Amino acid sequence: MSTYTTRLIGSELVAERTMAFHFEKPADFVFRAGQAIDLALPTVQEDGEAARHAFSLVSAPHEARLSIATRLRGSAYKEGLRALAPGAAVDIDGPFGSLTLHKDAARDAVMVAGGIGITPFVSILRQAAQLRVARQLVLVYSNRHAEDAAFLDELLALAHDTPGLRVIPTLTQADAVPPGWTGRSGRVDGALLVGLAATAPIYYLAGPPAFVEAMQADLCRQGADEDDIRSEGFYGY
Repeated sequence: MSTYTTRLIGSELVAERTMAFHFEKPADFVFRAGQAIDLALPTVQEDGEAARHAFSLVSAPHEARLSIATRLRGSAYKEGLRALAPGAAVDIDGPFGSLTLHKDAARDAVMVAGGIGITPFVSILRQAAQLRVARQLVLVYSNRHAEDAAFLDELLALAHDTPGLRVIPTLTQADAVPPGWTGRSGRVDGALLVGLAATAPIYYLAGPPAFVEAMQADLCRQGADEDDIRSEGFYGY
């Protein structure tokens, strides 16, 4: 990994309690869709050093800026991030991570996101749409409530315009499904996932640790090979 100093371009609300932050992209920063960075905030100190946090990149490699998105939970770090003004300097380390799309075009991909775990998949699907990747890509996007679903409108638009891309939003709080909701309701399980791809797929999981662990166990119970299930050991959301 390398360390870069960059500056905040701006920020925006992208879902309930969820903000995206956009930074200048260093000229020599190169990454693969789905990778992550460490973001250090000089304005927040931990043990005498700038506090840092890992975030999956939302932006795709072809984009001119670097973007992250995160839930705002009231921690000193998140409050410091929200308080950054445009032009504020931050340090980033990266890229790192291996939650990147496999190269075997003969195998489909089924991506499963829980909540703000959607971030690496936004990057992957933006890039896949840009490159017109020739394979079936299925995204299952699980949230408790519709207002929690960051980037959903963009993802549905990508699916509409990109052959082979399918986006399946689902709400786990079935009693809170809003009028006009056209996605699923109920919990995501392995039985749903194993039937989504035409060829033996690679599964990608991202989200809170308990969600990822449950999805992996459920897929294995349905006969998926552990070697065909990919997730990250960190949860940079």
